[in-house]
Amino acid sequence: MSVVDKQKIMDILDKYDKNNITIATLGSHTSLHILKGAKEEGFKTAVVCEKGREVPYQRFGVADEFILVDKFSDIVNDDVQQKLRDLNSIIVPHGSFIAYAGLDRVENDFYVPMFGNRSILRWEAERDLERKLLSESNIRIPKKFESSAEIDRTVMVKFPGARGGKGYFIASSPEEFDKKIAAMVDREWITGEDIEKAHIEEYVLGCNYCIHFFYSALKDEVEVLGMDTRYESQIDGLCRVPAKDQLDIPADPSYVITGNHPVVIRESLLTQVFDIGDNLVETAKKLVKPGMNGPFCLQTLCNDNLEIVVFEMSARIDGGTNTFMNSSPYSYIMFGEMMSMGRRVAREIKNAVEEDKLEVVIT
Repeated sequence: MSVVDKQKIMDILDKYDKNNITIATLGSHTSLHILKGAKEEGFKTAVVCEKGREVPYQRFGVADEFILVDKFSDIVNDDVQQKLRDLNSIIVPHGSFIAYAGLDRVENDFYVPMFGNRSILRWEAERDLERKLLSESNIRIPKKFESSAEIDRTVMVKFPGARGGKGYFIASSPEEFDKKIAAMVDREWITGEDIEKAHIEEYVLGCNYCIHFFYSALKDEVEVLGMDTRYESQIDGLCRVPAKDQLDIPADPSYVITGNHPVVIRESLLTQVFDIGDNLVETAKKLVKPGMNGPFCLQTLCNDNLEIVVFEMSARIDGGTNTFMNSSPYSYIMFGEMMSMGRRVAREIKNAVEEDKLEVVIT
C-alpha cells in the first residue's frame, strides 16, 4: 500500500524551526486534551476547525492559532497544508481527522509531518488487516464468520472505518441478519458498499474495557495510561427498562457511542494487559514498520474465566482518552503527575526535539 514520500516529509521537517514547533489537530474527537497537553508541555497550538464550531477551543483557551475551513475535509487542501507547515506544525491524528480527511488522502496527499505511524492507520480501518495484526500477536479475538449464511450463534456485525459504533448490530441467524441489514439501509446508516464489507464475528459475553496504551519509540516501552467503558445509545437505554417491558419496545438495539466513563480493571489482570500490549507492539514492528508508534487502544471484553478478548483496535489516540484529560490512576502511578494522553504525546515530541530524534516519532 502506498503512503506519502517519507523523505519529502523529512525534508519538510528539516526546514522547521525546532524551537518553535506547533502541535496541531482537527477540532473534534480528542482535540481539547491534545491541545491542552501540548500547551502544558510548552508548545504553541493550532486547531483546524469548521467555521462556527470554533467556540469550545476559544472558550477553553487551548488553541493559539485557528485555521477555519468550510468543512473538515478541507484540512487536506493545499492551502491549509501550507498554513500548517508555515506554523512548523506536527499533526496529531485522531478518529475524526481520519474520517473527515479520508484515509487515502492522509496516506497519499497530506504532506504535513504527523506524529506516529501513518502507515498503520490502514490496519485499523480494514478488518482483515486488523485481524491479521491481532492474531499474529497471539491475542485472543472473536471467531469470524465469512458470510451471513454461516451464522449459527449470536454474532456482532460491524462495518469498516471509524464510525463510533454506528450501524453495529447483533443477530442470531441469517434471516435476522438480512432483516436488520434492510433496516439499516432504510435509515441510511449503511450503504451497499458497507454491506459487502460487513464484518461478522461471534458475540463474546463479558465486561467492556477499552485499554489505552502508549508505545514510546524513544524508550522502546509500552505504557498503560488509562481505561474506559462506553455509553452506547439505545442498548444502554434499553438496559434501564425492566425486562418484562423490553420486548414491547419496537426498537433494534444500536451501539452508537455517545459518551465514555473511566474504569479500572482488576489488578491481577494487569499482567495480561501488559502482555497483550507488548505482543501487539512487537508484531507491528515486523508487519508495518515502524510499528505502533504513540497512542493506541484495544477494545476488549473480559469473560468469567478472566480472559481478555480483544474485539477492536484503534491505531491512534482513541475517544475514551477524554475520560482522563487531567490524569488516570494508571498515568498518575507511572508519571507521578497529572498526565493525559494528549500531554503524553506532547511529552514524547518534546523529548524527541531535545534528543534530536524527531524523525523517530514522525511520519
